[in-house]
Amino acid sequence: MIKVAFASTDRARVNQHFGAAEGFAIYEVTPDKATLVGVGEFAEEAMDGNEDKLAAKVDFLEGCVAVYVMAIGASAIKKLMAKGIQPIRINEVDAIDDLLLEISKAMTEGGVAWIDRAVALQAKAKAEDRFASMEEEGWQG
Repeated sequence: MIKVAFASTDRARVNQHFGAAEGFAIYEVTPDKATLVGVGEFAEEAMDGNEDKLAAKVDFLEGCVAVYVMAIGASAIKKLMAKGIQPIRINEVDAIDDLLLEISKAMTEGGVAWIDRAVALQAKAKAEDRFASMEEEGWQG
């Protein structure tokens, strides 16, 4: 399972610039399904000038592996990448449902670098958790 966010005013389409986004929809995605798990709404802001607006949005996206946007500035990209969140800029308004299907398919088939990385990191974390649990139970290697 990975978490992915979409900059959207209507929770149906990616139609927002990251810095000026009034809303984000966060989904948990597995190879079989996608579930809406969070919605963030932000006050309307001017596109330029207010760097503080980025921090609240980046913090809200904590735990996501990617965010889909119509456009994004360099400072926002830096802040997202520092938190391990891959920004993905799309060229036209895309339906979130279509993107979720593509993500689920890529989780099974591979070949999309950021999804492959996210799935590998998750598998590694799960293995480390399992070994930590075994150690707590007194297992010896």
